[in-house]
Amino acid sequence: MKLAYIGTGKIIADALNAVSALPRIGSQAIFARQRSLPKARELANQYHIPEVYTDYAQLLRETDADTVYIGLINSAHYPYAKEALLAGKHVILEKPLTGFYAQAKELMTIAQERGLHLLEAITILHNDILPKLKEHLPALGPIRMALLNYSQYSSRYDSYAQGSVEHAFDPAYYGGALFDINIYNVHYCAALFGRPLKVSYLPNIGFNGIDTSGVLTLSYAGFTAVCCAAKDSDSRCFVSVQGEQGTLLIDGKPNVAPNLSVTLIDPAGGTVRDAAGAEVRAARTVHYEAAPVHHRMCPEFAAFARIIDENDFARSTALLEHSLVVLEILEQARTQAGIEFPISA
Repeated sequence: MKLAYIGTGKIIADALNAVSALPRIGSQAIFARQRSLPKARELANQYHIPEVYTDYAQLLRETDADTVYIGLINSAHYPYAKEALLAGKHVILEKPLTGFYAQAKELMTIAQERGLHLLEAITILHNDILPKLKEHLPALGPIRMALLNYSQYSSRYDSYAQGSVEHAFDPAYYGGALFDINIYNVHYCAALFGRPLKVSYLPNIGFNGIDTSGVLTLSYAGFTAVCCAAKDSDSRCFVSVQGEQGTLLIDGKPNVAPNLSVTLIDPAGGTVRDAAGAEVRAARTVHYEAAPVHHRMCPEFAAFARIIDENDFARSTALLEHSLVVLEILEQARTQAGIEFPISA
């Protein structure tokens, strides 16, 4: 896979750092708007990128890169991805795919018609922990509850509270807590439980109509998943799945998933006293740590390179269909809460 990087923001710098540790990926080009050209040249020099463009159409015509990685603001994902697909390039889109389900479906159709791969960059689908979650989920017995929290006080919230709106809190750019960080919680739920029967979102709405935090509930047969996310406050972050026979717990930010504790009721039976003196069922716990990596984005880019180099449409289609379920949930939640995004051309 030979990459062209679209943008010069922090996520692009993170991606370049990650790819620098993956020798099978070539970094061929970088695109920036004219005002960001100095930053593009700085990144090109640092990571030995031979091509720098300020004209996107020219990049798509001239570059030898077979894949574009789009790390722009959310509202730019759809038009930039569509142009790249029509030019014959594979596309990796930062999360979320787009702001609208219909746009994502259109991109999927274009990609399939042209034999191209369309992928969402979402770290948790490619780390060590998600397969362990799926492996141990059946041992929990009937699922009764899932609780997920990704809350992190935004570095931009102070200025927002003073009335200054940056992209992360601007509905015009598809900002807000739901699409920025609660999306990780939704990805876990979709990966583990599939499409919910019912979606409900209770957000805290800021002065400009954006959600600064919120509680999303996803109803499944026999249980509810509660997904909390905040950019206006902090909390301990975790992913917890509770069943009649045990619990799965990620103790840490959902986008990193550094570990997993699997606690299962002892099949031999018996009880023990807990710290409060209550008699509880005996259980055993197994703890897993994610393998160390150079950067949290390394596993996903390694997976993308394999998919594209080996032309693995079965895998890319499965990932894209999963991402569409997530976007369908997000759109239902957003519209239900009255959060309006303008449609990008």
